[in-house]
Amino acid sequence: MALVAPRAWSQQVADFDVLESEFMVEGWQGFYDFEFLGYAFLTLTLAAFLGAVIAYHPRYTRSADTLAELEAPKIYIMYAVIGALIGIMVVKYGLIIGFVLFGIGGLIRFRTVMRSAHLTGHVIFVTLIGLSSGLELPHVAVLATVFGFLLIYVLDARITYRIDVRSIPLEHVAEAAAAYREVLRQQGCHILSEKKNPEKKRISFIFRTSPKVRRHQLEDLLESKIDARLKGSIDWEID
Repeated sequence: MALVAPRAWSQQVADFDVLESEFMVEGWQGFYDFEFLGYAFLTLTLAAFLGAVIAYHPRYTRSADTLAELEAPKIYIMYAVIGALIGIMVVKYGLIIGFVLFGIGGLIRFRTVMRSAHLTGHVIFVTLIGLSSGLELPHVAVLATVFGFLLIYVLDARITYRIDVRSIPLEHVAEAAAAYREVLRQQGCHILSEKKNPEKKRISFIFRTSPKVRRHQLEDLLESKIDARLKGSIDWEID
């Protein structure tokens, strides 16, 4: 028994030394491993596509009516890509990376408070990029950065907003809703949800903007193009 433990320990140390040497050899030379880079890119693309298949299921999109639910598909796709990136690193470089990722995941989960799950996904993604750099895997870090940049560019091309228009004169609620709806549509916004609450003198819209439209432009237009008798105070929410 006394001999077994040292032998087991020496074997673990030897395995770790082999893994460490593999990282050192990889380094910047990984950029020449075109087969791996191509495989990794296709894997990330497949993960994003399959995540989108689930995220944009017709049953789900028809029932979603809150800002969080409407933005959830982006989160599903981002986390699918994160899972694929973790899988690539573990399969290529060993389970020791899995333990490192597990520890970092716990740190992010309990020590990082973000406004939304969408932003949390971005934090995890850039953490994996930083981890790849620290493990001397710059080719993985660069590939993940490029893919993540393109993915965010596509997913966030049209920003989703929720506006609550309050303190509308009771007799003009329906007319005010039509006026606000028309201004949004004229700017290329796609209205996802509209709710009128005459009792509270309030209407709300959830909509996606055109890629060319900015929030300050919408604010100016809603202030200048809505008749004074139909105006209310507007609260904005963005996911």
